[in-house]
Amino acid sequence: MTRTPDEFPPFGPGRHLLSVQQLDSGLLSQIFELAELVDPIAAGTVRCTVLDGAVLGSLFFEPSTRTRLSFESAFLRLGGEVTTTTGFTFSSMAKGESIHDTSRVVSGYSDVMVVRHPDKGSVAEFAEASVVPVINAGDGDGEHPSQALLDLYTLTRELEARGKTVDGATVAIVGDLKYGRTVHSLMKLLTLASGITFRLFSPPSLELPLEIENYVAERGHRIIECDSAGEAVSGADAVYATRVQRERMTEEVLATANVTGNLLNRQILHDAGAQDIVIMHPLPRDSRHDSFDLSSDVDDLPGLSIFHQTDNGLRIRMAIFLVAMGCSAEAVKAATKNQSWNAALDWA
Repeated sequence: MTRTPDEFPPFGPGRHLLSVQQLDSGLLSQIFELAELVDPIAAGTVRCTVLDGAVLGSLFFEPSTRTRLSFESAFLRLGGEVTTTTGFTFSSMAKGESIHDTSRVVSGYSDVMVVRHPDKGSVAEFAEASVVPVINAGDGDGEHPSQALLDLYTLTRELEARGKTVDGATVAIVGDLKYGRTVHSLMKLLTLASGITFRLFSPPSLELPLEIENYVAERGHRIIECDSAGEAVSGADAVYATRVQRERMTEEVLATANVTGNLLNRQILHDAGAQDIVIMHPLPRDSRHDSFDLSSDVDDLPGLSIFHQTDNGLRIRMAIFLVAMGCSAEAVKAATKNQSWNAALDWA
C-alpha cells in the first residue's frame, strides 16, 4: 500500500520531498540559506559544478512551463545533466505501463527525479518504487511543495523589505481555493510561522477543503471567510491570487462557480486601500478576457512580486537539489568559479 506524502520521513539527503509536512523550521532555514548562497550561480555570474556527473530524471505528465524549466535549469546551473519526458504520449505509460514500473526504470537511469502527474497521490507512488530521491512537482489537486517554498521565501523577503515579518502577518488568499494545490501547500507551510491570519475569498463551489482549514486552525492560526476579493485584501499585508483550475473541474462546477469578470484588479485594490500590498500569484496567469484572474493592470504597482517568485523559484529549486543530493555549502563554494562569459552583458 502506498504511503501518503505526510507519512514519508523528513526531507533530507537521499530522501523524497512530497509534502510540506516533511519540513520544519530548521529545514526552512537551511533551504533559504542555500538559496541565498546560490544566488550568483542562478544569475549566471559564476559557474558551479557541484553536481558534475549527476543526472536528473524530469518526468512531467501534465503541462508545465515555469516548474519544469526552472527545475531543469536549476540542475544544469549546478553542473548536472538532465533527461526529460513530457506528457503521456511520449512515455511508455501510453502503452499501459504502470507508475511503479516507470518509476523503477527511470530511477535506475537517474540520481534524482522530479515528477508532475495529474492525479493526487501519484507522485508518492513514484517515490515508493524509486531507488533515488523523488521531488513532487505537483500531483493533481494535492500538493506542490517546491512552489510553497519559493512562495514563502518570496513573501519573507518582500515583507522584510517593508520592515515586516511573516510572523503575525495577514495574508489574503483569493481565487480557486479548492483545486489550487499551491494554496494548499502554502497554507500548510505558513503554519510553521506564528500568528498568521488568513483572509479567504473564493467563488461558490471552489472553497478551501475542510482538511486544509482544519490543519491551519489546529495549529493556532486564524481564518476569516470573506465575501469578496476586496474584503479579503482590506488590511492584509499580502495577497496570493490563483487562477481557476478549469482543467480539474466539471462543467457543472464551472456553472455553479460563475467565474467570469475580474478576480482582482487595480480598482478593487484601490477601493480597499490596498495599492501597496504585496501581490503574489503562482502563475500561469490567465490573461484572456473575463478569465477571473489577476488583472495585468496591477503590473506597475509597487508590491507586484509575481516575477520575483519566478526568479526565486530557480534559487529554491537549486537549494532543494543540494539538500536531496547531500551537498554542503562548503562543497558548493569549492565547486564555484568565475564564468568565462559575461552574464551581466546588456543583450538588448
